[in-house]
Amino acid sequence: MTQSKVSASTEQSARISSSAREGRLLTPAAQDDRLRKILEIIESGSLCTIGDLALEFNLSASHLQHLFKAQTGSRLGRRLVEQRLHRAALLLLQSNMSVKEVAYAVGYKHPPSFVRAFERFFEQAPGHYRQEMLTERRIG
Repeated sequence: MTQSKVSASTEQSARISSSAREGRLLTPAAQDDRLRKILEIIESGSLCTIGDLALEFNLSASHLQHLFKAQTGSRLGRRLVEQRLHRAALLLLQSNMSVKEVAYAVGYKHPPSFVRAFERFFEQAPGHYRQEMLTERRIG
């Protein structure tokens, strides 16, 4: 092997090991562990954003979203919204909080945005959902 090929090979090896140290090249087990940790954070009900998760795992927001989609087949942003809406549904049923208070509690800054998202996901307004579900509980 010529000196220039050896030098190029050594440089490439150094770049690969540097990338591995920075978390860019992970073994499948490490990727699964990272995904498990991300899902645990989401499922814990803590209010987090894609940016928060990206910072936590030392990734850019776009790279995190790409990895999540590649590993789960679903979009991270969609998963976070669905988690918030499920938490909101529980709050509507288990508390006397107003719809506006529930919106703020699950991380929405603008209650009308919350109502639109809730209606899209559950196909009914939050107040109607609460009324219907509580009525079903009494009857059932």
